[in-house]
Amino acid sequence: MSKKLKVAFIGTGIMGTPIAGHIMDAGYPLTVFNRTKTKAEGLIAKGATWADSPAEAAKDADVVFTMVGFPTDVEEIYLAGDGLLATAKDGAYLIDLTTSAPELARDIAGAAEVCGKHAFDCPVTGGEGGAIAGTLTAIVGATERDIEPVRAVLETFTSKIFCFGGAGKGQAAKLSNQVALASSMVGMADALSFAQQNDLDVEQVREMICSGTGSTGAMMALAPKALDGDYKPGFLVEHFLKDLGLALSVAEEKELALPGADTAFTLYDMLDAIGGGRMGTQAITLLYQEEADAVAAGLDWSLYTAAHEHDEGCDCGCDHDHEGHGHECCCGGEGHGHGEGHECQCGHGHGEGHGHGEGHECQCGHGHHEE
Repeated sequence: MSKKLKVAFIGTGIMGTPIAGHIMDAGYPLTVFNRTKTKAEGLIAKGATWADSPAEAAKDADVVFTMVGFPTDVEEIYLAGDGLLATAKDGAYLIDLTTSAPELARDIAGAAEVCGKHAFDCPVTGGEGGAIAGTLTAIVGATERDIEPVRAVLETFTSKIFCFGGAGKGQAAKLSNQVALASSMVGMADALSFAQQNDLDVEQVREMICSGTGSTGAMMALAPKALDGDYKPGFLVEHFLKDLGLALSVAEEKELALPGADTAFTLYDMLDAIGGGRMGTQAITLLYQEEADAVAAGLDWSLYTAAHEHDEGCDCGCDHDHEGHGHECCCGGEGHGHGEGHECQCGHGHGEGHGHGEGHECQCGHGHHEE
C-alpha cells in the first residue's frame, strides 16, 4: 500500500498524539477525533483534519487506529450501532492500539470479517517516551501476512513488531508484559524504600542495581523520576490498574495464580483510591513515604479510609472472584486484614518484628493511622 493511504486516528491522548504525529510526518493524510478536542489541537495545527465523531473520522479512511482508555470504550467505538464496524468502508483496516481484553479483540476481529473489514489488536509498549521517539513495540494479534498491507504505517511509530498469530493474542501478550512490569514496579519501590530506611545514598544504590542482574526498565527509567519527586504520567496509574485487572481476570479463567500481579494490583488500587489515578506509575513509591510527603504530592489518605470502612463483608470492585485460584479482594476488605492483625501492604506486619522502628509512619499501606 502506498503512502497515499488515508488514515484516521481516534484517541489523541498522552501516547496517541505523538503516534499520530509520526504517521503524519511520514506523509499519510490524517483525520483525528478525540472526546476532548483541545487534546487534538496540536495535530490539527500540523494539518490533520478534525472529525466530530469516530464514524465521521473513519468513513473515508483506509486505516483506522484507535487508542482509548478502557475496554468499554473500545466496545462502544467498534460495536455500537454507529461504531466502526458499521461505518468504516469495506476493506478498511481497523487497528486497536488500546490494551484491552483478549476476548473483546476476538469478537471485534470476527465481526469485522463478516462485515468485509479487517480488524486486529495491536497494543503497544514503550510508554510516552517511546511514543515520542517513534520506537514503540507493537504487539499484534495477527500474522505477518495479515499485517503486510499496513506494515509501513505501523513502522512509522515502532521499532519492533511482534506478531502472535491470531485475534486476541496481541492483547494476551501485552498483558504478559504488564504482569512482568507489575512485579518490577513493586521491586523498584521496595528497593528504594529499603535503601532509604538503611540511610544509604538511594541514587547510588539505584546505579548499583542497574549495573547488575537486578536491573529493570522500572529501575532505570522510572526510579530517577520518583527520586526527583516527578510523578507526571508517562503511563497513568488508572490505566495500569486496568491492565492488571484484565490480566488477573484472564488468569482466574485459567485457574492461574499471579501473586506478583496481585500484590501490585493491591498497591495501585490503594494509590488510585487516595487520588493518584492520574499520576504516573512511578508514584507507587509514595505509598512508602511519610504521610506528609504523600500529601505534598496531592494524595489524601482519608479518601482510602473512608472508602474502606465496611460494617461487614466486602464490596469488592476488583471484578475477581474471591474463590478459586486464591485471588484476594483488592478493595482492602476482608482478606486484606482491616481488622485485627492488619498487615502493611509492603509485606511487613505491624506487630513485633515489623522493623521500622518506633514512631515510623509507613505509607506503604493503610492502617498506620489512628481512627
